[in-house]
Amino acid sequence: MQNSARRAIILGATGILGRAAARRLLDAGWAVDLVGRHSSHVPSDLTIKGARFLAVDRQNSAALAPVIGSGADLLVDALCYTSADARQLLPFLCDVTSVVMLSSKAVYADAEGRHVNSEKPPHFPSPIREDQPTVKPSSTAAYNSREGYGACKVAAEITLLDSGAPVTVIRASKVHGDGATIPCEWIFVKRIIDQRPAIFLAHRGLGGNHTTAAVNTAALIERVAAVPGARILNSADPDAPNGLEIARAIAALLEYEWQQLLLDDDDASGLGRHPWDARPPIILDTRASLQLGYVPVGTYAETVGEAIEYLVNAHRTGVVPASFDTLFLTYSDYAAEDAYLASRAVPISATSV
Repeated sequence: MQNSARRAIILGATGILGRAAARRLLDAGWAVDLVGRHSSHVPSDLTIKGARFLAVDRQNSAALAPVIGSGADLLVDALCYTSADARQLLPFLCDVTSVVMLSSKAVYADAEGRHVNSEKPPHFPSPIREDQPTVKPSSTAAYNSREGYGACKVAAEITLLDSGAPVTVIRASKVHGDGATIPCEWIFVKRIIDQRPAIFLAHRGLGGNHTTAAVNTAALIERVAAVPGARILNSADPDAPNGLEIARAIAALLEYEWQQLLLDDDDASGLGRHPWDARPPIILDTRASLQLGYVPVGTYAETVGEAIEYLVNAHRTGVVPASFDTLFLTYSDYAAEDAYLASRAVPISATSV
C-alpha cells in the first residue's frame, strides 16, 4: 500500500495527544480522520493539511461503526478510559492493522500499592519499566476520580490486550504541548507574565516527575503503526528534568531572569511546590520504545516551546489556562512569597530581556 493511501482514525483528536499525532501523520502523508464532538475544537492547521473531521460521540457504538467499520491502517484511541470503552472497539479491530490505546503512568503502583493519585505519594526508587505492578483493575470505579482513574485504565488495557488484536498501550507522563487541558507549565509561565522577581522551589528544585512531549508520543505512535503488535510501551522525554531544570528552560525560552530561591527540605514556609515535585523523582524507563526503533523528537527543553507558545497565546486572547483547577492557586501564593521575602530582607530583582 502506498504511503499516501494509509488511513488513520484518531478518537479524541482535539486533545493534546490527538492533535500531535494528527500533525505527525499528516506530515508523513497519511489520510487522517479526526473523530470528536465539536469541530470548533479542531486546530485550523489540521484541516488545512487535509484532515477530515467526523462529528461522532465516542460512547455511541452505532455511530462508531461506519467510521471504523470500513477499516484503517491505524486507530488511535485517546478516549479509552474504562473496560466498557475498550469493549466498544472489539468488534471493529479485525479491520484495523495497528491499534494504539493512550494510557497513563497513573496505572503504576509501588511496593505499598500507592500510585501517583494516592493521598500518600508513591515511592519508585528506580525507573519504572512496563512490567512494574499496576493498581488493581476496576470496572465499577469512577474513571474521573483520583482512585478510579488508574484502576479503570488498567481494566481497559487488559480488555484490549486480551483481545488478540495488535494493540499497543502507550503510557505517558506529565504531557506537554499544544492544547493541554491542565498545562503544568502554566505555573511558571504565569509568574513570568506577572513579572514575579523570584521563583520559589521546594526541595531545592530537585523533585522530578518525568515529562512527555506530545510530539514525542506522536513519533512513537507513528513507529508503532509501522511495527504492529500487542505490547505496552512507556512514553516520556529522553531526559527527565527536575523542577529547577524545568523552571530554567521556561525562563530561557521567554528570555526572563528571576532569582532562584531553592528551599531546603526542612523549610516550613510551605512555598515552592510545583507539579513535578516528586521525591524520589518518578522516571519512566523508555528502553522498550527505543528498541522498537522509535526516535524522540527532542528533549524537554527542545520540545516545550510548543506548550509555552500555546499558553502565551491563550493568555493574550483572554483565556486563563486551567482556571477551573484550584490546585494551581496553591502553587502561586504571591502574598505569602512577598511576606517571606520581606521577613528575610532578600534583595531581589527580575529582568525580562
